[in-house]
Amino acid sequence: MKRLHEMPFGAACAEDGSVRFRLWAPAAQSVELCLEGSNSTPALNRLDGGWFELTTRDAGPGALYSFRVDGRQQVPDPASRFQPKDVHGASEVVAPGSFDWRDGAWCGRRWEEAVIYEFHVGAFTAEGTFSSAIERLDHLADLGITAVEMMPVSDFSGRRNWGYDGVLPFAPDSSYGRPEDLKQFVQSAHQLGLMVFLDVVYNHFGPEGNYLGAYAPQFFTDRHHTPWGNAVNFDGPDSRAVRDFVIHNALYWLTEYHFDGLRLDAVHAIADDSTPHILTELAETVRSEIHSDRYVHLILENDRNQARDLRRGLNCKPVTYTAQWNDDIHHALHVLVTGERDGYYLDYGKRPLDQLGRCLVEGFSYQGEASAFRNGELRGESAEGLPLTAFVSFLQNHDQIGNRAFGERIISLSDKRAVRAAMAILLLAPSPPMIFMGEEFGSQQPFLFFCDFKGNLADAVTNGRRNEFARFAQFNDPGERDRIPDPNAISTFERSKVDWDKATEPGHQEWLAFYRRLIHLRYQYVVPRISAGCALAASYLVSPDQVLRAEWTFADESQLTLIANLSHKTAADVNFLESPSIYSTEENTTNILRGRSLPAWSVAWFLQS
Repeated sequence: MKRLHEMPFGAACAEDGSVRFRLWAPAAQSVELCLEGSNSTPALNRLDGGWFELTTRDAGPGALYSFRVDGRQQVPDPASRFQPKDVHGASEVVAPGSFDWRDGAWCGRRWEEAVIYEFHVGAFTAEGTFSSAIERLDHLADLGITAVEMMPVSDFSGRRNWGYDGVLPFAPDSSYGRPEDLKQFVQSAHQLGLMVFLDVVYNHFGPEGNYLGAYAPQFFTDRHHTPWGNAVNFDGPDSRAVRDFVIHNALYWLTEYHFDGLRLDAVHAIADDSTPHILTELAETVRSEIHSDRYVHLILENDRNQARDLRRGLNCKPVTYTAQWNDDIHHALHVLVTGERDGYYLDYGKRPLDQLGRCLVEGFSYQGEASAFRNGELRGESAEGLPLTAFVSFLQNHDQIGNRAFGERIISLSDKRAVRAAMAILLLAPSPPMIFMGEEFGSQQPFLFFCDFKGNLADAVTNGRRNEFARFAQFNDPGERDRIPDPNAISTFERSKVDWDKATEPGHQEWLAFYRRLIHLRYQYVVPRISAGCALAASYLVSPDQVLRAEWTFADESQLTLIANLSHKTAADVNFLESPSIYSTEENTTNILRGRSLPAWSVAWFLQS
């Protein structure tokens, strides 16, 4: 089976052996094609709307090319499918039809079955490649994972990066392997029953290797500003080409690479005053163009908690977006487990158990309330009518670990019993859970912020990273800030790689057994019930001695009940259910029920059919 996404830009191989090159360069007077190994530099024909195009038989699959703009600057193709020599080098003509797909029967999995595993390709294995990552898929399938989510892979400057500094969004970074290697990873995952999601970045381009401003300044606008400077132009003059570029990128990954879904990074930083909003148009286009026999899931990261993007239609089917990462549930749990209340945890410091309860039964904690961290700004929208499957829960992810000065994981910051109790809640609650690479075996290895810039940019990134923490008392002293690992040092990257040898050690094997057991209990008791539709009645109560009780009643009238003590003290006179528990963090559940007490950091789950 062959898979190809046709685009109105870039290099496209035709059946007659020719290649069509097309570039949007509205600020250019002329564009020439530069083929490596050729002395000829044919001019692209100028078309209406700032487009330049040339079809030639002098290039074919594997040819390296670039564009010379106005006889001066040589630039890579912004729609390059591969950059073998990094962001400043020539682009490679890729023939998508050369890869033989053998997963034609794969149509994805229902969202209700999702248990997500987030990972960074470069840090996931010692080799840090797509091919080496395939070797770990059996481990994930055995664990019970049903979806793997890659941090961004689009081409970035240097050999290592989190991926959010990508500048060529159609080209998998060459440090991870070739396009065929990524396709083989996706295919191998599908053969094991695993969905594959890709993290994509549409809110900005990285600081190194972005040439768009030289020949298409209309790609950006100073009418909106972002943390990275001028915004991507989604609503001003000439924005149609920009919107098409992003929409085709989403379709490209979902069709040509057969990804099962996309996670859109920080969409609150996307500025668009037009109608429809770029996010709406993107989702509606995906829903209309991807075959209806496929399950395709679109996931948001949105600090604004805009419930409107998660609305459901007939049979509880997402109208636009499937789900959103729920920072609220992470923050509430983090405060409970660690006691930290700095920074954005300020909003969760006074009543974290109540906020956790609201997240468990409604989705968001902030649904229009004032945020102290945001100087009283109202945050969020009502989540009424949304299923709990629209909210992805987690205790760790790349941001919540890597944005700490020393990249500590939660297990290094708190009582292990507390971490176990928190995960016993997330893995069995109705919302789909997500874990971060290595978490499943209790890895204490840091995940640090890393990149590979050079010169002044490297210095600026290193100093900027360290100065971000100057407002914390611990880092008031410049000498203390200098202890923060240099993002550009290769040692910072190497320290962030998962140490798989640890997973075989006895203590880590216990964590692995814990995660495996909870995930399999989820499939046994929870997934069949949340798959029955949107209908779900839920409520929670926090007792005077700070015991959380949450209940969910499903369409079949069965009731799932959580009773949790997320504190350092034993809770007495707890009103347990008479029905047998399906899981408890305490080995002897009978004694707990009989004694009506709940030890510190303990959780019990009950199911009444």
